[in-house]
Amino acid sequence: MASTRARQHAPRDDRRSSIERIREAALKCFAARGAAATSLRLVAAEAGVSLGLVQHHFATKANLIKAVDDHVVAVIETVIAKPIPEPPVDTITDIGNRVTSLVTDEPDVMAYVGRALTDGSPLGEQLFDSLAAIGAERWQARRDLGLTRPDLDPTWGTLNPLVLALGTWILRGHIERHLPEPFDNPAQLQRWQDAVNALLREGQMRHDP
Repeated sequence: MASTRARQHAPRDDRRSSIERIREAALKCFAARGAAATSLRLVAAEAGVSLGLVQHHFATKANLIKAVDDHVVAVIETVIAKPIPEPPVDTITDIGNRVTSLVTDEPDVMAYVGRALTDGSPLGEQLFDSLAAIGAERWQARRDLGLTRPDLDPTWGTLNPLVLALGTWILRGHIERHLPEPFDNPAQLQRWQDAVNALLREGQMRHDP
């Protein structure tokens, strides 16, 4: 009886696995080449499956792009949207750790995000607006806790940290010419996080006399 149930469930597990494999391959290809320059045949080759299987699961390239976009948004928001911890935990360090963890743990997601933010795609607009909204809530929570400067501009207090994070990621190819190692090297990521954290603490957080 147990072996019968296992056989009944195996195709469903295999189907889920192939969908994830194709989506991950598409993400890698879109991040490297852009969605417009990536064919379904290329995705199939990257995933190690047939073109027919890609078409069976997603039917069209537009459906595959949407699946990748939805996955990317979910990954980013799952990490970034968690509420900030209350004092005495350092909320600046907490958010910095989340950002650098995305660079370390989700390189294809972040590469695709960088491309989406500069190619005028709907995903770029969606991501920026979502991150701005999450950031606004986060800085409002800090204000409610009495952690921010009383004269902090609420709009730019939200946008400046976002520009520091996304702008650095988009320009990393240029920035690396001024670094001794690649930007995503752990030591360089820590340097970047420490520098950004210091800017935010000194420029946006409250300092009691």
